[in-house]
Amino acid sequence: MNTYRLSAAGRRLVLILLIAALLIWAFAIWSFASTLRLSYNPLEFWPSLQATLASGPGIGQLVPALLMFVLIIATPFLIWNLLIEWAAAYTPTPDGLRFASLGVQIEYPWAAVSELRRTDDDREEPFDELVLTTDCTTQIRNPLVRLLYRQAYGSLRLPIYAGVETRDELLAEIRRATRMADPLAETAPAV
Repeated sequence: MNTYRLSAAGRRLVLILLIAALLIWAFAIWSFASTLRLSYNPLEFWPSLQATLASGPGIGQLVPALLMFVLIIATPFLIWNLLIEWAAAYTPTPDGLRFASLGVQIEYPWAAVSELRRTDDDREEPFDELVLTTDCTTQIRNPLVRLLYRQAYGSLRLPIYAGVETRDELLAEIRRATRMADPLAETAPAV
């Protein structure tokens, strides 16, 4: 059994995206506080929040603060998704495809795979996903990790990341095990 993980180039890309997400998150936290004139000092936070609310913040403060608040909430989800991609490992077994990452251990039976679909042909690096007929995410024991995983990918899909080393070999093994035809081979002209 061969285990497929992100290549060195894929890891570098995810690392760059992680750093960018952390910078965006830090900027959003700083900008939120400065827009509403809040202090993050625990002793001064509530008095500064009360002063801002008492002065009645204008639309020029509320719109940027709302945008920054959304970024403060959404960016940790992005960071979690990038960390899942960083640690992703796919292992084809006789019974199915085993996916492992941070706190996630799922065995997708071959019988549950209905389709291997390319999601975006226009990308420089293709992105595929397994479409499933049954919810296998119930195998994730931690309810919070299960919720985050379902939020990111849904319960009936498994992404095959573009940066996986020898990705074409993994896709060929999945097609062989599920007896699916290669759609790219069907459209290629015969030589």
